[in-house]
Amino acid sequence: MDMLRLYFPILILGLVFPLFLFGQAEPTFVNQHYEKTEHRITMRDGVNLHTVVYSPKDKSTEYPILMQRTPYSAGPYGEGDLRPAIGPSPYLMEDKYIIVYQDVRGRWMSEGKYDNMRPTVADREDNPDAIDESTDTFDTIEWLLENVDNHNGRVGMWGISYPGFYSAAALPFAHPNLKAVSPQAPIGDFYFDDFHHNGAYFLSYWLATSVFGYQKEGPTDKPWYEMVDPGTRDGYQFFMDMGPLKNADKFYGEDNFFWQQLKENPDYNEFWQERSIIPHLKEVTPAVMTVGGWFDAEDLYGPLTIYKTIEKNNPGIFNTLVMGPWSHGDWSRESGFQKVSNIYFGDSISTWYQKNVEFEFFDKFLKGNEDPELPEAFMFDTGKKEWKKFEHWPPKDAVKANYFLGDKNSLGRAEPQSAGYSDFISDPQNPVPYSQDIKMNFTPRKYMADDQRFASRRPDVLVFETDPLDEDITIAGEMMAKLFVSTSETDADWIVKLVDVYPGDTENHEYVQEGQELSHYQLKVRSEVIRGRYRESFSDPKPFTPDKVTAVNFQLQDVFHTFKKGHKIQVQVQSTWFPLIDRNPQKYVENIFKATEEDFVKATHKVFHAKDFPSSLEVQLLPQ
Repeated sequence: MDMLRLYFPILILGLVFPLFLFGQAEPTFVNQHYEKTEHRITMRDGVNLHTVVYSPKDKSTEYPILMQRTPYSAGPYGEGDLRPAIGPSPYLMEDKYIIVYQDVRGRWMSEGKYDNMRPTVADREDNPDAIDESTDTFDTIEWLLENVDNHNGRVGMWGISYPGFYSAAALPFAHPNLKAVSPQAPIGDFYFDDFHHNGAYFLSYWLATSVFGYQKEGPTDKPWYEMVDPGTRDGYQFFMDMGPLKNADKFYGEDNFFWQQLKENPDYNEFWQERSIIPHLKEVTPAVMTVGGWFDAEDLYGPLTIYKTIEKNNPGIFNTLVMGPWSHGDWSRESGFQKVSNIYFGDSISTWYQKNVEFEFFDKFLKGNEDPELPEAFMFDTGKKEWKKFEHWPPKDAVKANYFLGDKNSLGRAEPQSAGYSDFISDPQNPVPYSQDIKMNFTPRKYMADDQRFASRRPDVLVFETDPLDEDITIAGEMMAKLFVSTSETDADWIVKLVDVYPGDTENHEYVQEGQELSHYQLKVRSEVIRGRYRESFSDPKPFTPDKVTAVNFQLQDVFHTFKKGHKIQVQVQSTWFPLIDRNPQKYVENIFKATEEDFVKATHKVFHAKDFPSSLEVQLLPQ
């Protein structure tokens, strides 16, 4: 029970912890082939970080060091208490590396004060004594090279989710012996990943505030935070009963520093800007392999933006991107078949990646072995359900095209020629659910590929779709929602979903959930939200002028999806998405975290599809 108590919050958060990942490897392999030592490594400011080193027992050769820095515990702690599996995959574990886990400062057995997405110090010369995640990584590598035996002088890093951020944070001012880094589902910027999307607060992360919001008094191998007990498994009802976000103060007090930071920084101000790793990804020297999942509900902005930024700022280095048909962290475990919600993508996809991509990457740059040339991008087409290699991402031969919203729920390539709009009443007291499931999730997953018929049949969701396609159409790359809207009030959220509508004769497969049908299934390929006040600037919000037509443009994350012949392309537009995101009062207030019940009002929203105001979804199409 003690072990369950220690790791249960991590499991229910959906965060990746290697103890639970590997069904393939024998549980005794680590005990048979590795020995564990624990160390307190002193950083340049005197703070000691708890570090666990798993070294191969065979000392006849030298091994690379492969490290993960984590806020989720480097445990289990204590002599003779080893993890049943270590490293990114069983194949790398069995190939023998020196595997290192470290509790980042302020977490678990490490000393110091914890800081979410600790800012990177850019002016090193002016701040020689300053610390950040890059300096902590540098100091740790320096110690490992001097104090761990049988290493070959090459160091690699990997991590998924928050540990993915710590991997990316090692890239600026990297240690010269750091040769290969794989940020996997990395957080890039807390204002666009995880806790916010384009200014909208992700209420689905509210329960996770306990994990990230409390400081501890000293090193500990027990959780120092308590999770909020919602008293129900109905998340929609719980958050409706809670009311405005200000009422959450009864659950999180002044001692939860992260909740206070969230409340006091609703805009993309200096607090959030300095925590972004994106501006610091220049002069990168290690080889980089960024990994993500097309159906990752938590971190899509991070892997795509980190890859693109490194590519732009660091010509000539090895920089590759892998995007598969996975939810958050699925590539690190193998269930035998890969599916998200009701959509089946194939068998042993994670194993294929682990053996043929991840293994080869670290083998090449840490052991110097010959391997097949890794391409610029390994990308999975989620419509055709197959891998494809690209030498550029987005693909150079992809052509920009617009799908215009039209009268009578139409969607097509032709610009509208007449005046027209579609309208709906948005009621914060009856928000559109993001899922038809009854659940109380920390970080929901399956909704990313859920059937959207439950939403498209509501009067407060606008639906536009093509006729059945005469040929396959592949969207590959970036997308931009370009809306012309108005509201009868002064604020509004705008959610746009790209949907693949299956033909009526589509047969179910064995993994379809009971009560679900693939006949006319509306697969959500991509979705995104913007808080309308940030339509011009994320740092300088502005109210809407009631009933004035206003342009609202925002980026949807990349896709690689083939809409097959006979399918239809659909776009849905709505203004509530609950309780995935919090409710917008729709009456402009300075800080939605402090809005009162009286601030929440109904509003009439219009989306224009007119000659002068042609709303569209801009995509990149691959030639067939």
